[in-house]
Amino acid sequence: MNTQIKSTNPLKWVPSVYFAMGLPFIALNLVAVIMFDDLGVDKATIAFWTSLLTLPYTLKFIWSPLLEIYWTKRNFVIATQAISGFGFGVIAFLLPLPNFFSFTIAMMAIIAFSGATHDIATDGIYLTALDKQTQSKYIGWQGAFYNLAKVLANGGLVWLAGYLITHFKATNPERAPFYAWMIIMGVIAALLIVMAVYHSVVLPRTPKTGEKVDSFPQAMRSMWQVLVDFFRKAHIWVYILFILCYRLTEGLALKMVPIFLKASRESGGLALTNEEIGTLYGIFGTVAFIVGSILGGYYIARFGLRKVLLSLVAIFNVPFLIYFLFSAYQPSNLWIIGSGLVAEYLCYGFGFVGLTLFMMQQVAPGKHTMAHYAFASAIMNLGVMLPGMISGWICERTGYEVFFIIALIVSVPAFILAKIVPFSHPDKADDTSSVAEDSVIKAEESSETM
Repeated sequence: MNTQIKSTNPLKWVPSVYFAMGLPFIALNLVAVIMFDDLGVDKATIAFWTSLLTLPYTLKFIWSPLLEIYWTKRNFVIATQAISGFGFGVIAFLLPLPNFFSFTIAMMAIIAFSGATHDIATDGIYLTALDKQTQSKYIGWQGAFYNLAKVLANGGLVWLAGYLITHFKATNPERAPFYAWMIIMGVIAALLIVMAVYHSVVLPRTPKTGEKVDSFPQAMRSMWQVLVDFFRKAHIWVYILFILCYRLTEGLALKMVPIFLKASRESGGLALTNEEIGTLYGIFGTVAFIVGSILGGYYIARFGLRKVLLSLVAIFNVPFLIYFLFSAYQPSNLWIIGSGLVAEYLCYGFGFVGLTLFMMQQVAPGKHTMAHYAFASAIMNLGVMLPGMISGWICERTGYEVFFIIALIVSVPAFILAKIVPFSHPDKADDTSSVAEDSVIKAEESSETM
């Protein structure tokens, strides 16, 4: 580890760089759902295409080895933040066009590719610039600020969109949603470009890791070897199944939640306005999520991931129980709805860090840490993308109450796997790690160097 890495305070860059990681992803997968709903696109179309935008995040392992050619991870982080920022700026100008949906989805696909590349490089910096103990210490901050982007974008910016729509309706009711969302896309663009400039100053300079690669064919051979090594890891198929199942319920419910909150009571929704959704998420949800994420990180660091994994899965799925209760009783009191949304974000933040740390400390370790973490993240996103693509179709045929029951049922495999999933690498806080585990680690490391 070089001197600059040691002297760089993680709080100067970990929160901001993971916020910059989360903002494009949330804008594409959550904010876009509300935007297209405001602009009159149907539910099934919104769910399918915004879910498909997750595909680059799922396939990013294909080009992850190429990030070791020529450029550094630091340069990729800065460049992709700027590219994503300019992409959202272009979307702001595309929305007034007659065929805005097709053009906007195409530009969002470019942003998704840029964002996926940003994810690989950012996680690579986190894994190489920080030791394992420091990773555990800051995992809560990482998770908090990644998902703070969700709260800000799906909260504050959605509130602002609602306010602007009301404002523009006074002069042009038909085009008001378009004008409002042009401004929101411009705000996201500006945030990403500013963060690119900031990170050009504060990001640590990490050394290149792994085998030196000088050409595309060599990179492809290296990628294939990295992929083979990934599937040779101990217990890897159980790990893949667990990663897929951990967020399966979230993937099914993710696209429908904002539409459910906005839907009329006659259709089974809660009839909230954009301003109400934004206020509840942007103010109370922000505090709850940050507290939940940071507490989740310290909770894991105190007891060890192995001991608390089942409880993390349970806590992570509490939000979907809340949405089922909302769909069944359709409360109209904003205090009740607000309390439920606060509990959702507290539990979501608390449980989300568990999967992140599991992938970092059980799946990624070895010779190809950055690439293997990218593989694990891609698998995780697949578990969100596939159910999301069909969620609109299911919800249109079942109604919200039955839909959320189905979402809860698909969470059962995650509970079972959390109880039985083996750990190849002992926790720092696990004082009972066995000699057998050490043998597995040594055997795995030997196979990866062959």
